[in-house]
Amino acid sequence: MHLRPIPALSDNYIWLFDDGQYAVVVDPGEAEPVLSVLHERGLSLQTIVVTHHHADHTGGLAALQAQTNARVFGPAHESIDGIDVRLSGGAKLSLLGMPCEVLDVPGHTAGHIAFYLPEVALEQGVQPVLFCGDTLFSAGCGRLFEGTPAQMLQSLDALAQLPSNTLVCAAHEYTLSNLRFARAVEPQNVAIEAAVMETEALRQQGLPSLPSVLQREKEINPFLRSRLASVRQAVQAQTESICVSDAQWFAGLRAWKDRF
Repeated sequence: MHLRPIPALSDNYIWLFDDGQYAVVVDPGEAEPVLSVLHERGLSLQTIVVTHHHADHTGGLAALQAQTNARVFGPAHESIDGIDVRLSGGAKLSLLGMPCEVLDVPGHTAGHIAFYLPEVALEQGVQPVLFCGDTLFSAGCGRLFEGTPAQMLQSLDALAQLPSNTLVCAAHEYTLSNLRFARAVEPQNVAIEAAVMETEALRQQGLPSLPSVLQREKEINPFLRSRLASVRQAVQAQTESICVSDAQWFAGLRAWKDRF
């Protein structure tokens, strides 16, 4: 199985995976980049999956459906034109013959879902793969446009329970800017410094910083580390509010990032 991010719009990635004949794409914000890769590699688009309703994740749906007749799977509780099968957490489906689980991950939007494949045979070996849309980024998480801090924290907690070698296929190239914030939160974290150097080298070569790996995110991502005393100490220095609950600490961290 081949897995690749297709750059789209200003900083989106449309994820495509294929078996050499048939392909699945995730969150097609544009059609043309997808059609170009399909043509270049001689692939037939079988399925489109969508994590949430934002236009930079759905803008290419209509054109792709018109040209490929691919079946579209998307969130049950969001208004998106062109969805053939609506899914919510706990649903199971098959993508190119591989089992896939749907996870409810509200926070960025109210009905956001993620797609988790426990076993994908890739060139480097068998690995779990997570398509998380705008819920989890490398070193960051999505803005809370519709959900609450408590919902986003619960969603990230659920993703953090997946196997540590899970490939995190986020939908934006935000890694360097997220790492700058992570460095401000934990200036003594050597894993963050290593990630900065690695990511800068990749981007200088024009290469994507994604996919990440879940274990790495647990070491560098402040939004997966919001319960640590060091992170909370940094948050407290940035707010006049008194944080008591886990959700309040998370909200303080997210508010800091929003104005960073």
